[in-house]
Amino acid sequence: MKNKISVLSSLLLATLVTGCGGVSSSSTSSTGSLSVAVTDAPIDEALNVVVRFTAVELKPQSGESFTLTFNEPKEIDLLAYQNGETAVLLENTELEAGQYNWMRLLVDANESSMDSYIILEDGGQQFSLYIPSGSNTGLKLNRPFIIAAGGATNFTIDFDLRKSVHNPGNSSDDYVLRPTLRIVDNTEVGTISGSIAATVVADPSCEEGKAIYLYNGLAVTPDDEGSATSPLTTAMPVYNAATDSFDYSISFVTAGDYTVALTCDAEEDDSVEDNTADEWSALSSVDATVSVNQTTEVNFE
Repeated sequence: MKNKISVLSSLLLATLVTGCGGVSSSSTSSTGSLSVAVTDAPIDEALNVVVRFTAVELKPQSGESFTLTFNEPKEIDLLAYQNGETAVLLENTELEAGQYNWMRLLVDANESSMDSYIILEDGGQQFSLYIPSGSNTGLKLNRPFIIAAGGATNFTIDFDLRKSVHNPGNSSDDYVLRPTLRIVDNTEVGTISGSIAATVVADPSCEEGKAIYLYNGLAVTPDDEGSATSPLTTAMPVYNAATDSFDYSISFVTAGDYTVALTCDAEEDDSVEDNTADEWSALSSVDATVSVNQTTEVNFE
């Protein structure tokens, strides 16, 4: 009799808690998971670009923002994560389901400090990497998103370092990182990859500045980084001796229509200033359509 009363009491308590909006054993249906990773569109003058990430801040549509602080800062060399490779910031973190207004990456990237840093290809010199206001306000991504109840939301954030890293022009100063970030939903993306025949870029002027530029839309007239038609992202081709060609890959491309262009002037490109036609031009461009979970091949032959 005593055991029956105990069981009945427990059932009554569970019913009351659930009916009043409390958390019951089935409450997981009101939560979902969030994963966030970072990747990089490469830069052509650095060996390492290390950023120290400390937390991720999220803003629900209803309520105050909150911060998920890492147990230890994550020092990530962005150049180690290219061509589809990613470094994880959050992995299957359980959160309240619903609409979120934005997320913010919190970093340590102070002036005259090596908490974040860059190591150059030329001579292996190391410089502080300073993000103006980054250590105070972080890197905000103003993209609303939904965490579905019982679902998994996965984002990749692309640091386009060719647009983001700025040489101060004085060897005693910090390098400045003004991040150009591209955030994509991993359920909505595909890949563009291909090769460039060595004969296409055989001219000596192509020795240093080979790059692939990707533009939103079909039949776009290619232009440089600082122009009104700035590329969405870029890729640096790598020589393949077996095929005598230069291979490239652009991952995490949202499904849609694009123009893929080949240039030999990437070395002269400036992400701030619009170069003249004499300073930057495209050798060739091709239209491409990207589908989810598919690889679209675009070759220059």
